[in-house]
Amino acid sequence: MAIFRTRARTGLITRTAGVIGLAMAAAASPVAALPAPTAAPTQLYVATWGKDSWPGTLERPFATPARAQQAVRARAPRMTSDLVVNLRGGTYRLKAPLRLSEAAGDSGRNGHRVIYQAYGYGTPQQERVTISGGRQISGWRPEQRLRGFWRTEVGSLETRQLYVGDRRATRLAGKGAGFPGTLKATSTGYVTTSAVPRTWRNPGDIEFVYRAGYLEGRCGVAGVSASARRTTIRMDQPCWSLAQQLYGGTELLEAPTSVENSPSFAHKPGSWYLDRSRPGHHQLLYLPRPGEDMHRAEVVAPVLESLVTGTGRPGHPLHDIGLRGLTFAYATWRAPSEPAGFPSAWSIYLRPGRGGDARTLTVPGTVAFRTAERIALEANRFVHLGAQALELSENSSYNVVDGNVITDVSDGGILMGVVPPDEKGTNRGNRISNNWIHHIGVEYRAASGIWDSATRETTLAHNQVNDVPYSGILSGPADDLRGIMRRNHILYNRVFATNRILVDGGGIYLRGEQGTSFADGAVISGNAVTDSKYGEWNVGIYTDDSTNWVTVDRNTVYDYVASIGGCSEEWGDRPVRNVRYRGNFWDDAVPEWVARREFPGAWPPANAQHPEEGCGEPHHLAFSGNTLLPPRHPGQACAANAACAAVLENSGPLPSYRRGLGLH
Repeated sequence: MAIFRTRARTGLITRTAGVIGLAMAAAASPVAALPAPTAAPTQLYVATWGKDSWPGTLERPFATPARAQQAVRARAPRMTSDLVVNLRGGTYRLKAPLRLSEAAGDSGRNGHRVIYQAYGYGTPQQERVTISGGRQISGWRPEQRLRGFWRTEVGSLETRQLYVGDRRATRLAGKGAGFPGTLKATSTGYVTTSAVPRTWRNPGDIEFVYRAGYLEGRCGVAGVSASARRTTIRMDQPCWSLAQQLYGGTELLEAPTSVENSPSFAHKPGSWYLDRSRPGHHQLLYLPRPGEDMHRAEVVAPVLESLVTGTGRPGHPLHDIGLRGLTFAYATWRAPSEPAGFPSAWSIYLRPGRGGDARTLTVPGTVAFRTAERIALEANRFVHLGAQALELSENSSYNVVDGNVITDVSDGGILMGVVPPDEKGTNRGNRISNNWIHHIGVEYRAASGIWDSATRETTLAHNQVNDVPYSGILSGPADDLRGIMRRNHILYNRVFATNRILVDGGGIYLRGEQGTSFADGAVISGNAVTDSKYGEWNVGIYTDDSTNWVTVDRNTVYDYVASIGGCSEEWGDRPVRNVRYRGNFWDDAVPEWVARREFPGAWPPANAQHPEEGCGEPHHLAFSGNTLLPPRHPGQACAANAACAAVLENSGPLPSYRRGLGLH
């Protein structure tokens, strides 16, 4: 069967600012509004040319956000108005993340907010401000041993990314195993008839990348040894054991998709390598692209793993904080370089647990708020980041993420809700709106533009998600966490070009129990989900295993491998059930390997020989008032239908946001 289904899905991983002018969204998911200011805000100022010994005025600003934070803490208990920290234009290179804490006094007080914003926010004179976790790299000189490469000394630098001229460089890599001959997976790694691995330089830096279906992971090489007729490749532990556990033996591991991170691999312009063979004396190697002058090029290596964190504690959330008009850039995330590597599916990865069981963790947000309420992130940019861009988790409610751009991120865009390893919590009333999320999952492909993992009364509205390797919008937890999700609404989003690399995902992908009835279940309405015919199996609006209580209403879906459908896992008491489709426009595409039912959609059948790997019959589906678009040229047919065209026109960021986001 083309669809990738294994026992892993039900074991370690079961898979997983303005008010929106929509009465439906407002009624369904009320967001606790930030209080209106009652007096002129108190202003503080920060500038790259300032001094932390100065008083933080416009004429004599602080030099660092950390110093402004100290001033906020001193003033917060006596707040009589909003307290605004204005950052003048420039790049602020952090030595440590900016850590906001309720216990330390970073919250707004007395009904007022603390706001960190670009100077001139919301005016034509708004200045460009970058919060950077990177280090500028200079001192380049030609490398003598590798033709065309340049080299520089970087001390003890550790990073997984490099940016040259504001463009992400790629690690040196080869296809497949990178050598001829047979390759056989063993309990400790590989044996091969090829002698090529014996020539690899610094094999301990090399990573094998594995990709199949909706899965992608990576493990490092521990060492290479040779005998008369074969070469033995030892893989890092515990990564190798975890990967075998997650991926169900060694079948997936028999054929690596690529190998990375050695000067022994293909030399393509724009590639780099960090030589760590001499502790404390690391060297960066880079092969310039045509036209790049390494004497003048701006090169940045991300160093910090997070840029801003905000934390509260049970019963005392961090609250009433705004981040506006800022660019968050140049952060890395080094966990995949550990001996445990990155055995992964979705944005989840494994680490050793107790008693031989693995524990699941989630790729963290570079900007992360945990146990936080009434946090507003407006008109920011998240770019050149090594993990997920933004996280709202651990009982975070009534937060607003509005009008932001997220791009060039190694993993996912926005993560929210009850996320592994947590299995319970209440995250409610959050609103994600008018954001443009594109070209994410650059390094870790099993990532989604937005992942709502078990929340309540959430509104995801008027976002655009495009050009992503896996799913656009994912709603549902990784495991079967029941009794958590209620009254979530996915409204008027524009989604296209999803599943560019991985399959078995979709434009809007749901799984799990979404409510207890249609009255408090999920509503998917007014979305335009199109133009993603990639691979053998992806679905425009995907109601997958254990989806329950969902209304799919007045959406436009076409040019996917399948328009609607999913895998109803009857064998695990996790069927798709109670889904109603009303007033939608679709081409009802179904891949050739799935037989059409008497009702619309692609619903893969059961596997008689291996029921634990197959699907089953969906239950209690209802269809009314839907319009079938012709399978040939459905876009043209939609454009000619006023109601269908209106869905396209009204989806995505509202017109007042589009120019600021860079959409035209």
